[in-house]
Amino acid sequence: MAYRVLVVDDSSFFCRRVKDILNQDRLLDVIGVARNGEEAIRMVAELKPDVVTMDVEMPVMDGITAVKRIMQSHPLPILMFSSLTSDGAQATLDALDAGALDFLPKKFEDIASNRKESIELLQNRVRTLAAKRGLVARRSGISSTLQTKSPGTTPKTQVFMRSSSLSVAPSSSQSVIGEQFANVRKASGKRYGILAIGTSTGGPVALQKILTQLPASFPYPIVLVQHMPGSFTKAFADRLNNSCKIKVKEATHGEQLLKGCAYLAPGGKQMLIEGSSRHARVKIVDADNLSHHLFKPSVDLTFKAISEVYAGDVLGIILTGMGSDGKEGCDALKLKGAKIWAQDEQTCVVYGMPQAVTKANISERNLPIGDIAKSVLLEMQVK
Repeated sequence: MAYRVLVVDDSSFFCRRVKDILNQDRLLDVIGVARNGEEAIRMVAELKPDVVTMDVEMPVMDGITAVKRIMQSHPLPILMFSSLTSDGAQATLDALDAGALDFLPKKFEDIASNRKESIELLQNRVRTLAAKRGLVARRSGISSTLQTKSPGTTPKTQVFMRSSSLSVAPSSSQSVIGEQFANVRKASGKRYGILAIGTSTGGPVALQKILTQLPASFPYPIVLVQHMPGSFTKAFADRLNNSCKIKVKEATHGEQLLKGCAYLAPGGKQMLIEGSSRHARVKIVDADNLSHHLFKPSVDLTFKAISEVYAGDVLGIILTGMGSDGKEGCDALKLKGAKIWAQDEQTCVVYGMPQAVTKANISERNLPIGDIAKSVLLEMQVK
């Protein structure tokens, strides 16, 4: 059974190409096209799609307003298409705040030229998000029984109960959850010098949930690696800074790492850490000089550099994200004695990066996103 997709965009060309691309995937079925946000709201109610692709700028009603209205009435996964500009970055972050799960840059040339990697990226992203209706319902605070479709199988009923930090699993696994929480609340007494977090798809919301709970007196520097275009990272850092007690900034070459400050790796480049643990500095490297790394920035590269400077005095955390970036970097940290945690599957938008470190037995704790901040404060002995 294919996932049902609604495409929303005021460009006839873009709608047609997105529809053609998605319909090439046997697990996806475009059931409708809307030309503006107002049409989208009506068609979501009528057609009940599993996932929506949404443009930001449209006549009659823009995409951000439409996302807000849809999430209030019929919450479901929404993928935004965004222009690679500073205004596009702000609008995309607004859409994520409103409830959209993820975004892709809107590149007409890639859609028009039938680039294989662009086609596969779009298909894969839409399939992945379509499977997350339960997560969207939990985020929206809706306690209900949802019919969640799995391609190739009959619909299965999954019960989700309202919870701010943890999805409630079937009763057979309640004892397991209880054991997890018992372990979470115990600090190891280990010495730390830095907190490092890596993430991708779903990361902006996850990072905000963690960082807003840290006190201004947080006694360690924080390094953040979020897969994001270069035109987005400064806007994202500024937004986090405005909502957090700690300072958050886009990292710049040569600056020293200071306690109580979070440094976001700039998009399109690679961020390394050099110097000593007492006088660690940021090193920004042109990504073209390290072209063998797929992601720019790369969690692996940054975490490996941190391991050379801080050795084992690191708490490394891998959050929601597609792929396995971070696995090698976490392995390097763990070999030096660092602690590695991962976000749990139930609260991830995409359980790719956390799954990679978990399956490799690198992560020692798997935590729901709502429990990570308080666990960090306990583990790093922050009052």
